[in-house]
This record gives sequence, structure tokens and C-alpha cells, in this order.
Amino acid sequence: MRIRWTVPAADDLGSIKAYLQQRYPQFAEPTMRTIYQRIRSLKTTPHRGRPGHRSGTRELPLTPLPYVVVYAVKPEAVESCTYITAHQDWR
Repeated sequence: MRIRWTVPAADDLGSIKAYLQQRYPQFAEPTMRTIYQRIRSLKTTPHRGRPGHRSGTRELPLTPLPYVVVYAVKPEAVESCTYITAHQDWR
């Protein structure tokens, strides 16, 4: 199964990377690598995240990182919708 990145998801990832590079540069690359690895794992196990708060979505906590990826499983791809930090209320 393919991973499809939506524009908001790509923007969120860019914001996460910029924040980390500015405040915690030593963690920026390892954190981004971990995020991408976890998302790639959805290619083989797309339903491993919990049911999402929004209809038709799933949520994959990126523990121990403070992020959750919200995504949708479509017939042709896993569609990455957005990334949120643990302190955001996305409901």
C-alpha cells in the first residue's frame, strides 16, 4: 500500500522540523527519521492505529514523541491527513 501525503500533513511536518531545528537542533533529524519510519510502517499494517475522533480516520500515537498522526485508510493508499502534538485538542 502507498502512503499519500496531504498538503496539510506536509506543512505540519515542515513546522515540526523547523521548530525542532530552532529549539532542539540535536533532536531534529532523529525525530524526523522516527516519524517517517512510523508512517512507512503503515504500508504493511494500515489499521494498526486506533479509530480516530473524526469519522473515517485513524490515529497513530508516535510514542514516546509528543505527536499523533491522523490518517485515513483508502483502497489505494494510506492518506496522511495531519500531525498534531499531544497538547492540541483536535476533536
